[in-house]
Amino acid sequence: MVVDQEQLVRDWTDWHARREENLRRPYGWLSLTALHWLGSEPLTYPHLPGRWSADADGVHLYAAAADGLTHGGEPIDGEVVMTPQEGAAGITLVAGARQLEVIRRGGSYALRVRDPQAPTRTAFTGVPAYAPSSRWVVPASFQAYDRPQTVAVGAVVPGLTHEQTATGVLRFAVDGVDYALTAFDGGEGELSVLFRDATSGVTTHAGARSLSVGGPDADGEVLLDFNRAVNLPCAFTEYGTCPLPPPENVLGLAVEAGEQRMR
Repeated sequence: MVVDQEQLVRDWTDWHARREENLRRPYGWLSLTALHWLGSEPLTYPHLPGRWSADADGVHLYAAAADGLTHGGEPIDGEVVMTPQEGAAGITLVAGARQLEVIRRGGSYALRVRDPQAPTRTAFTGVPAYAPSSRWVVPASFQAYDRPQTVAVGAVVPGLTHEQTATGVLRFAVDGVDYALTAFDGGEGELSVLFRDATSGVTTHAGARSLSVGGPDADGEVLLDFNRAVNLPCAFTEYGTCPLPPPENVLGLAVEAGEQRMR
């Protein structure tokens, strides 16, 4: 397979600019300032309105109209119960310029705070990355499972697990050596890969990187463009709950492509 290096660089430069612009969004991952795991006892948290708790029914919030909390533009006055879906985007409340996001991860409920004035956002100057190279645009074959499999993977938060939907295996070779990666459902017909490699914790983030892969063609062939391997949110903030790759997705290969660790 022949890759036009000049076109690759142009396309990657445009993609990387969009990626950084997305990170700069006012309420993106760079805006996180806190993550509070909720228990059964109603508690207040520093600089946050209301009292918060969680039980089998969901998250309980006790607030008065004077607290200034709103949901969908309507003030919260009294007790509300919220039941965010496991692993999905949370339920968002507004407190002044901040957003309070109620989430569920690994069966537990948490409150995440987003603030456009977070130092991680205001001081952000971009994501370091390897120079794009055609060496890391690698053909692969996708072998789908007979049916999708639910796989439990670890997380950067001790004791927390994430459930992922594995759809098959991607097989490829680099320098004549064969490798394989479990692929997950990336939505809209695409695949997603979580992986670590020999650069992890050295030049790239220690946890994991993620790679989006276009859907396979009629012969099950895809392209793995490792130049577009991206950091998970936990590379930018300590308040993420990022998954870790399954053991089979830890490569002995040094993938010197894609985003590097934040300096």
